[in-house]
Amino acid sequence: MVGELFFYVPDAVDPRFTDPGAWFTCTGTLISPTVVLTAGHCTDSVGLNGVETTSDGGDGGNDIWFNLDEKPTFDGLPPSSAYIPDGNQERYEDRVDWFATKPAWRRGEAQSHPDFNPAAFFLFDLGVVILDTPVAMSQYGEPTEDEGILDSKDAKKALYTPVGYGLNASGPKIAEGGDERFRATMKLVNVNGTFGIPDGTSAKFSSNNGSPHTGGTCFGDSGGPIFRQGTFEIVAVTSFGISSTCSGSSGGYRIDQEDDMEWLAEILAG
Repeated sequence: MVGELFFYVPDAVDPRFTDPGAWFTCTGTLISPTVVLTAGHCTDSVGLNGVETTSDGGDGGNDIWFNLDEKPTFDGLPPSSAYIPDGNQERYEDRVDWFATKPAWRRGEAQSHPDFNPAAFFLFDLGVVILDTPVAMSQYGEPTEDEGILDSKDAKKALYTPVGYGLNASGPKIAEGGDERFRATMKLVNVNGTFGIPDGTSAKFSSNNGSPHTGGTCFGDSGGPIFRQGTFEIVAVTSFGISSTCSGSSGGYRIDQEDDMEWLAEILAG
């Protein structure tokens, strides 16, 4: 039920090109046949047929694709190197044509939380992608229906399973892995926020737990689910990293809050 998202933001800067337009990846979870749950910063300002949506609020873009393979194939995807520096628009058009021949990549429409603000993304870092075609599965991810579950006394005793397609290692001179689904085991550290984020908005998770770092989340895992271990219940989505080396701790955007639960219920009902 967890897949990789690949999307185009027309007004994002790619320094290799003279014109704006950049591609990104994130992670998402099917929570119904057509609804993919992810982070708000993975859905904001996605292009609409190659045209920017930022000036209209950043929602409704369809330049986003979703793939459920454990290791999605990018064979034949037009490489950026063939278009530098003046062929950004042509790169976009050729990639859209490539996606049209790949049924494993399903196109959708991006929507962010109504209160999402890219200038303070961590406050409402929740988004969905509405797929053009439904995906029938025996089991979907289940956004928690237990409001405030991460505030409970037992929350720190539980284990959590983040899943994503991000890097396996990151550093000043390395970037290893990516574009393959992995999972990890983490514990909840606190819900006090970090980097000045208000209490109750984000949750800090750690994979260290007194032992050497053996897993966690990294760049590209954004939007991926954080399951309560042993269940399909999603209590948060991966939102931000604490360290540039992706070691130790990471931040999850809580979806056990009233506004998030109400918005997702409306999306699913619609």
